Formats: sequence, C-alpha cells, structure tokens
Amino acid sequence: MGMSEFYGPASEAESIATIHRAVDLGVTLLDTADVYGRGANEELVGRAIAGIRDRVFLATKFGIVRYGEGGTQRSIAGHPDYVKEACDASLRRLNVETIDLYYQHRVDRGVPIEETVGAMAELVAAGKVRHLGLSEASAATIRRAAAVHPIAALQSEYSIFTRDLEDNGVLATLRELGVSLVAYSPIGRGLLGGSVRSAADMGVDDFRRSTPRFGEEHLAANVALADRLAEVAAEMGVTAAQLALAWLLARGEDVVPIPGTKRVRYLEENAAAAEVRLTPEQLRRIDEAAPKGAVSGARYADMSFVGG
Repeated sequence: MGMSEFYGPASEAESIATIHRAVDLGVTLLDTADVYGRGANEELVGRAIAGIRDRVFLATKFGIVRYGEGGTQRSIAGHPDYVKEACDASLRRLNVETIDLYYQHRVDRGVPIEETVGAMAELVAAGKVRHLGLSEASAATIRRAAAVHPIAALQSEYSIFTRDLEDNGVLATLRELGVSLVAYSPIGRGLLGGSVRSAADMGVDDFRRSTPRFGEEHLAANVALADRLAEVAAEMGVTAAQLALAWLLARGEDVVPIPGTKRVRYLEENAAAAEVRLTPEQLRRIDEAAPKGAVSGARYADMSFVGG
C-alpha cells in the first residue's frame, strides 16, 4: 500500500527492488488492492512480477470505491456485477491471467454476503481466481460466506496492539472453519517499530494523522507502550518490529502477518523475524509490557466500515 499512497512519497525503482528482494528471500505472498493508489499499486506490482509470476502467491482486493476530489470519499460495493467488473480490471492492471487470492476488501452491508461470494465463486469457476477471502468481516458473516464457497483467508488488523479478534468470536470461527488469518498492520502502522514518536514523524498527507491512535490525545501513551516493548526486544537482541512479527508468528501457523514496507532495508529486517522463536517466558513478558486492550484510541476514525 505504502508504495503508492498513504505514507508519503515513494520511489518506484526502490519499491520494485523491494519486491524483488522479498521474492529472493523466499517471501511468496504479495498483497495489494485496487483501492491503493486507485489502481496504481496493482500496476506497480504487475510490473514488478513480470517474469517471476510463478514465484509469487498474488492477492488483491475489491470493494472500496473512492470518489470525489482526490478520491477522499469512499463507499463499499459488493453487487455481483461490480465484483466481476472489478476482477477484470484488476487482472488487466496486474497483467496476469489469474489472481491467487481475491478478497472482498470490506463487507457491503447493503448486499447479502451470499450474493457477493456467489459472484466471487463464479470467478473461481471461470479460472480468473483460485481462492476467495474476506477482510474485516464478522464471525457471522464469515460463516454465511463459507456456506456458499470455501473461504481461504480473512484479512484483518491483528497485532500486539490490536487483539479484538481474540474476543469477538472471529479467531475462534476462523479456526473452526479452517480459514487462515492474514494480519495486516502487524507493526501497528509503525508504532510498534518505533518509527513514529510524534506528529512530526508523519507527513502532512500521511493518513495516520486522521486516525485516533496517532492523534494528540492518544499518541504519547501509545509511544510509551511501544517503548516498553522495545525494551523487551532489546533484551532479546531483536528489533521492536521483529518482536511484533515474531509475536504474531507464535500465534499459530494459520496466522500470516503481512508487514508493508517500500524499502529494502526494512524488508530484510522484517523477513528476519521468521527466524525468531519466542519462549513462553518471553511471551509472558510481552503481555506484561503491553496487556491486551492497553492501546489508546480506536484504529480508525470511522469504524462503521469494519466488522460487517
């Protein structure tokens, strides 16, 4: 996402070099969406994987429609006709014949999930998509969707700072149904990695400025929380970001963190987290340093698009 928008300027050359380095390190899952850069990110990924398509598992998403000046306004679309149009557009931008994992980015509360997933299932039958996914869906919606077609993955925010899925029935439902959890923002949008300590660390157009956790009334408390985790990481001889990723990897083989970066050096740091093995005592220390629910502020200013 950050290679095309939301987190300040990015270099296409470095972004493509980062993707190539990821593949060389054995990273196979690449995740994008049609809404990132309003199609530009899919085009970027398409250029990056030209010639190496067989080495990556390609995921993209549909369902968030941007409009208005600068695309700042959004709506959710899950109508069957839109599903098919969006898929064809993504295939063109990615310059591929098949998408490995196709997600509904957000649940359209105005369209029965059965109708949306039914249209997605037709894409599988047509050979345009291999596996289906949802994002930020409730436990009840996941069950209804899985009754129409197997759901391979749910993408939702999950990290040391965001553990709602453990208490709202979603994680239990995923495990009952055999659905993997793809955890986005695993480093808390930079908070857990220590890259944001004040508003000055975010550009004027950085979308994090619009989110409560990065607002003036919450940020200092969250930085202090992250600092406690950084102390635990330092004692272990790993970076704070690696600690955050290792914590997720320790939740189970069905939990797949997808840290986003647009720079090779951070990609290499993140990938190295796969070698970190946390002991029960270290996991206890992490919970002690950052208890569940300790983070201050909501993750989005408008949570109505989450949990449909």
